[in-house]
Amino acid sequence: MASSTSKTARASVRAGQGTSGALSVLGEYKYLIPLASGRFAYVRNLTNGKTVHLKTDSDAFIEEIRSLSAAGHGAKIRAELETLNTAHPQDGWDATEKRLVDAGVFEG
Repeated sequence: MASSTSKTARASVRAGQGTSGALSVLGEYKYLIPLASGRFAYVRNLTNGKTVHLKTDSDAFIEEIRSLSAAGHGAKIRAELETLNTAHPQDGWDATEKRLVDAGVFEG
């Protein structure tokens, strides 16, 4: 049976995965993949290997980031939020970071 993705696309994804299966960009793993001008994001959870699609102002997004922060990934996620805000200031990543800080996600 034919696959719905091309052989080139599958090879490209395999090449980008490295050994752990997570997307690698210049040797760095990205936890947040922004969508729809910052209203949504894919959140990569490296602790369980799942990627979830969440609205950035939802409670589910806060809880997903909280679980990653509790696993020791908080500083990296916060740095990604700052980078996203610098690259796309109109997308409201500063407000997203503020919501996470106000919820106590990065504490502890």
